[in-house]
Amino acid sequence: MTEFQNSFKKGLKDGLPIALGYLSVSFTFGMMAVEGGLPVFTAVLISMTNLTSAGQFAGLDLILAGGAYLEMALTQFVINIRYALMSVSLSQKLHKSVNLLDRFLIAFSNTDEIFAVASGQKGEVGKKYMYGLALLPIVGWTLGTLIGAAASTVLPLSVRSALGIAIYGMFIAIFIPPAKHNKTVAVVVILSAALSICFKYIPGLCKVSSGFVIIICAVLSATVGALLKPVKEDEANENG
Repeated sequence: MTEFQNSFKKGLKDGLPIALGYLSVSFTFGMMAVEGGLPVFTAVLISMTNLTSAGQFAGLDLILAGGAYLEMALTQFVINIRYALMSVSLSQKLHKSVNLLDRFLIAFSNTDEIFAVASGQKGEVGKKYMYGLALLPIVGWTLGTLIGAAASTVLPLSVRSALGIAIYGMFIAIFIPPAKHNKTVAVVVILSAALSICFKYIPGLCKVSSGFVIIICAVLSATVGALLKPVKEDEANENG
């Protein structure tokens, strides 16, 4: 018989560390959103309906810069398309008792960390476990945004400035470890940074809006990475 994990309590336990991590990152988002001129309610609403750190920070820059809707849509598509692929993969892990509506709700809450924890479970997982796993991270992400947004009005400038770089520290912590062990990842990271610098300082290129800069850098770097180290069909089948 196939092992089946469907404990809501177990999901809550597994989701607690994720929630604590989200609390600190979303604190920075809430603070930056309010400092940029957004109301506290708007910042919290964004976190409640998106659950994507990189997408929200990129979207915040576009909102504050008055970016076009098309630019926003394309930026979010490029940054968040991985969630669609992750949801397709996770759907193969879900027990047959999970209906279509539950699958939609689970897909909404499917972040990188939730996907990793759910995929690491032995056997299939049920909706009770997935709802338990997602509940605290969603609360942590939203609550962190609220606290950060509210605190931005009372914290001194020096503290706000220090907290403002927290998101960059998180991103560095994400890509440095794999870059140390995989040369292709290192090349993609360096190329992305180099392209970003070009768009920042080269005349003409510096006029390109931030949203399209993200799209161009991401697509070009990912293409180079795919050409340098394409995933072979047998490797893809093993990972799938």
